[in-house]
Amino acid sequence: MAELALFNWSGGKDSALALYHTLRNSQFEVKHLLTSVNSETNRISMHGVRLSLLQKQAESIGIPLSLLSLPGEISMDEYDQLMADKMQGFLDAGISTSIFGDIFLEDLKQYREQKLAQVGLKGDFPLWQRNTKELVNEFISLGFKTIVVSVDGSKLDQSFVGRIIDESFLNDLPENVDPCGENGEFHSFVFEGPIFKKPIRFERGEVVGKEYKLSKETGETVTYWFQDLI
Repeated sequence: MAELALFNWSGGKDSALALYHTLRNSQFEVKHLLTSVNSETNRISMHGVRLSLLQKQAESIGIPLSLLSLPGEISMDEYDQLMADKMQGFLDAGISTSIFGDIFLEDLKQYREQKLAQVGLKGDFPLWQRNTKELVNEFISLGFKTIVVSVDGSKLDQSFVGRIIDESFLNDLPENVDPCGENGEFHSFVFEGPIFKKPIRFERGEVVGKEYKLSKETGETVTYWFQDLI
């Protein structure tokens, strides 16, 4: 009998590829897609994608969407408590496993597993320690299509935001940038592929730059570039 699971869905390519492999794995039955959403902007917390497009993804995948609503400003302690409360609800519903698309960030994996264990859940990482160049090539060869919706301006030029991830995009990446953006260099929105019943339709809006403080002491900042999708 399959274990009941929730899948941590970001809307991007690593999530999509990890979900693809999870759905082909008879060990799990995915009951929910879980996404953190900024309650003030109604957008995916990390990627800036509108909630309406996230909902279209879930509808096309055919798995119910569950939202973790987060305020714009939140401490790690507050985040951990909100997430723990959410996980407890899943545990009470018979879910035993939380699945992630992480690839090689060991400290992040350990953090996730530690927090899950405190509630009584376990983690699963179907892409863990796979070669990121092989992963992105597999993603493309399977017929997935994704658009870059945000880039870290300290690691990538603004011109990369709004581009489709294809061979040309990968060839243009600087050598120090991971081809899956696993270090946070860029994030994407998947709009077509084998996990979807139909493609997600959207139009490109404006590109917006947002400045974030890296340090209160030094005043150092970084600019992130976002491609709005409508």
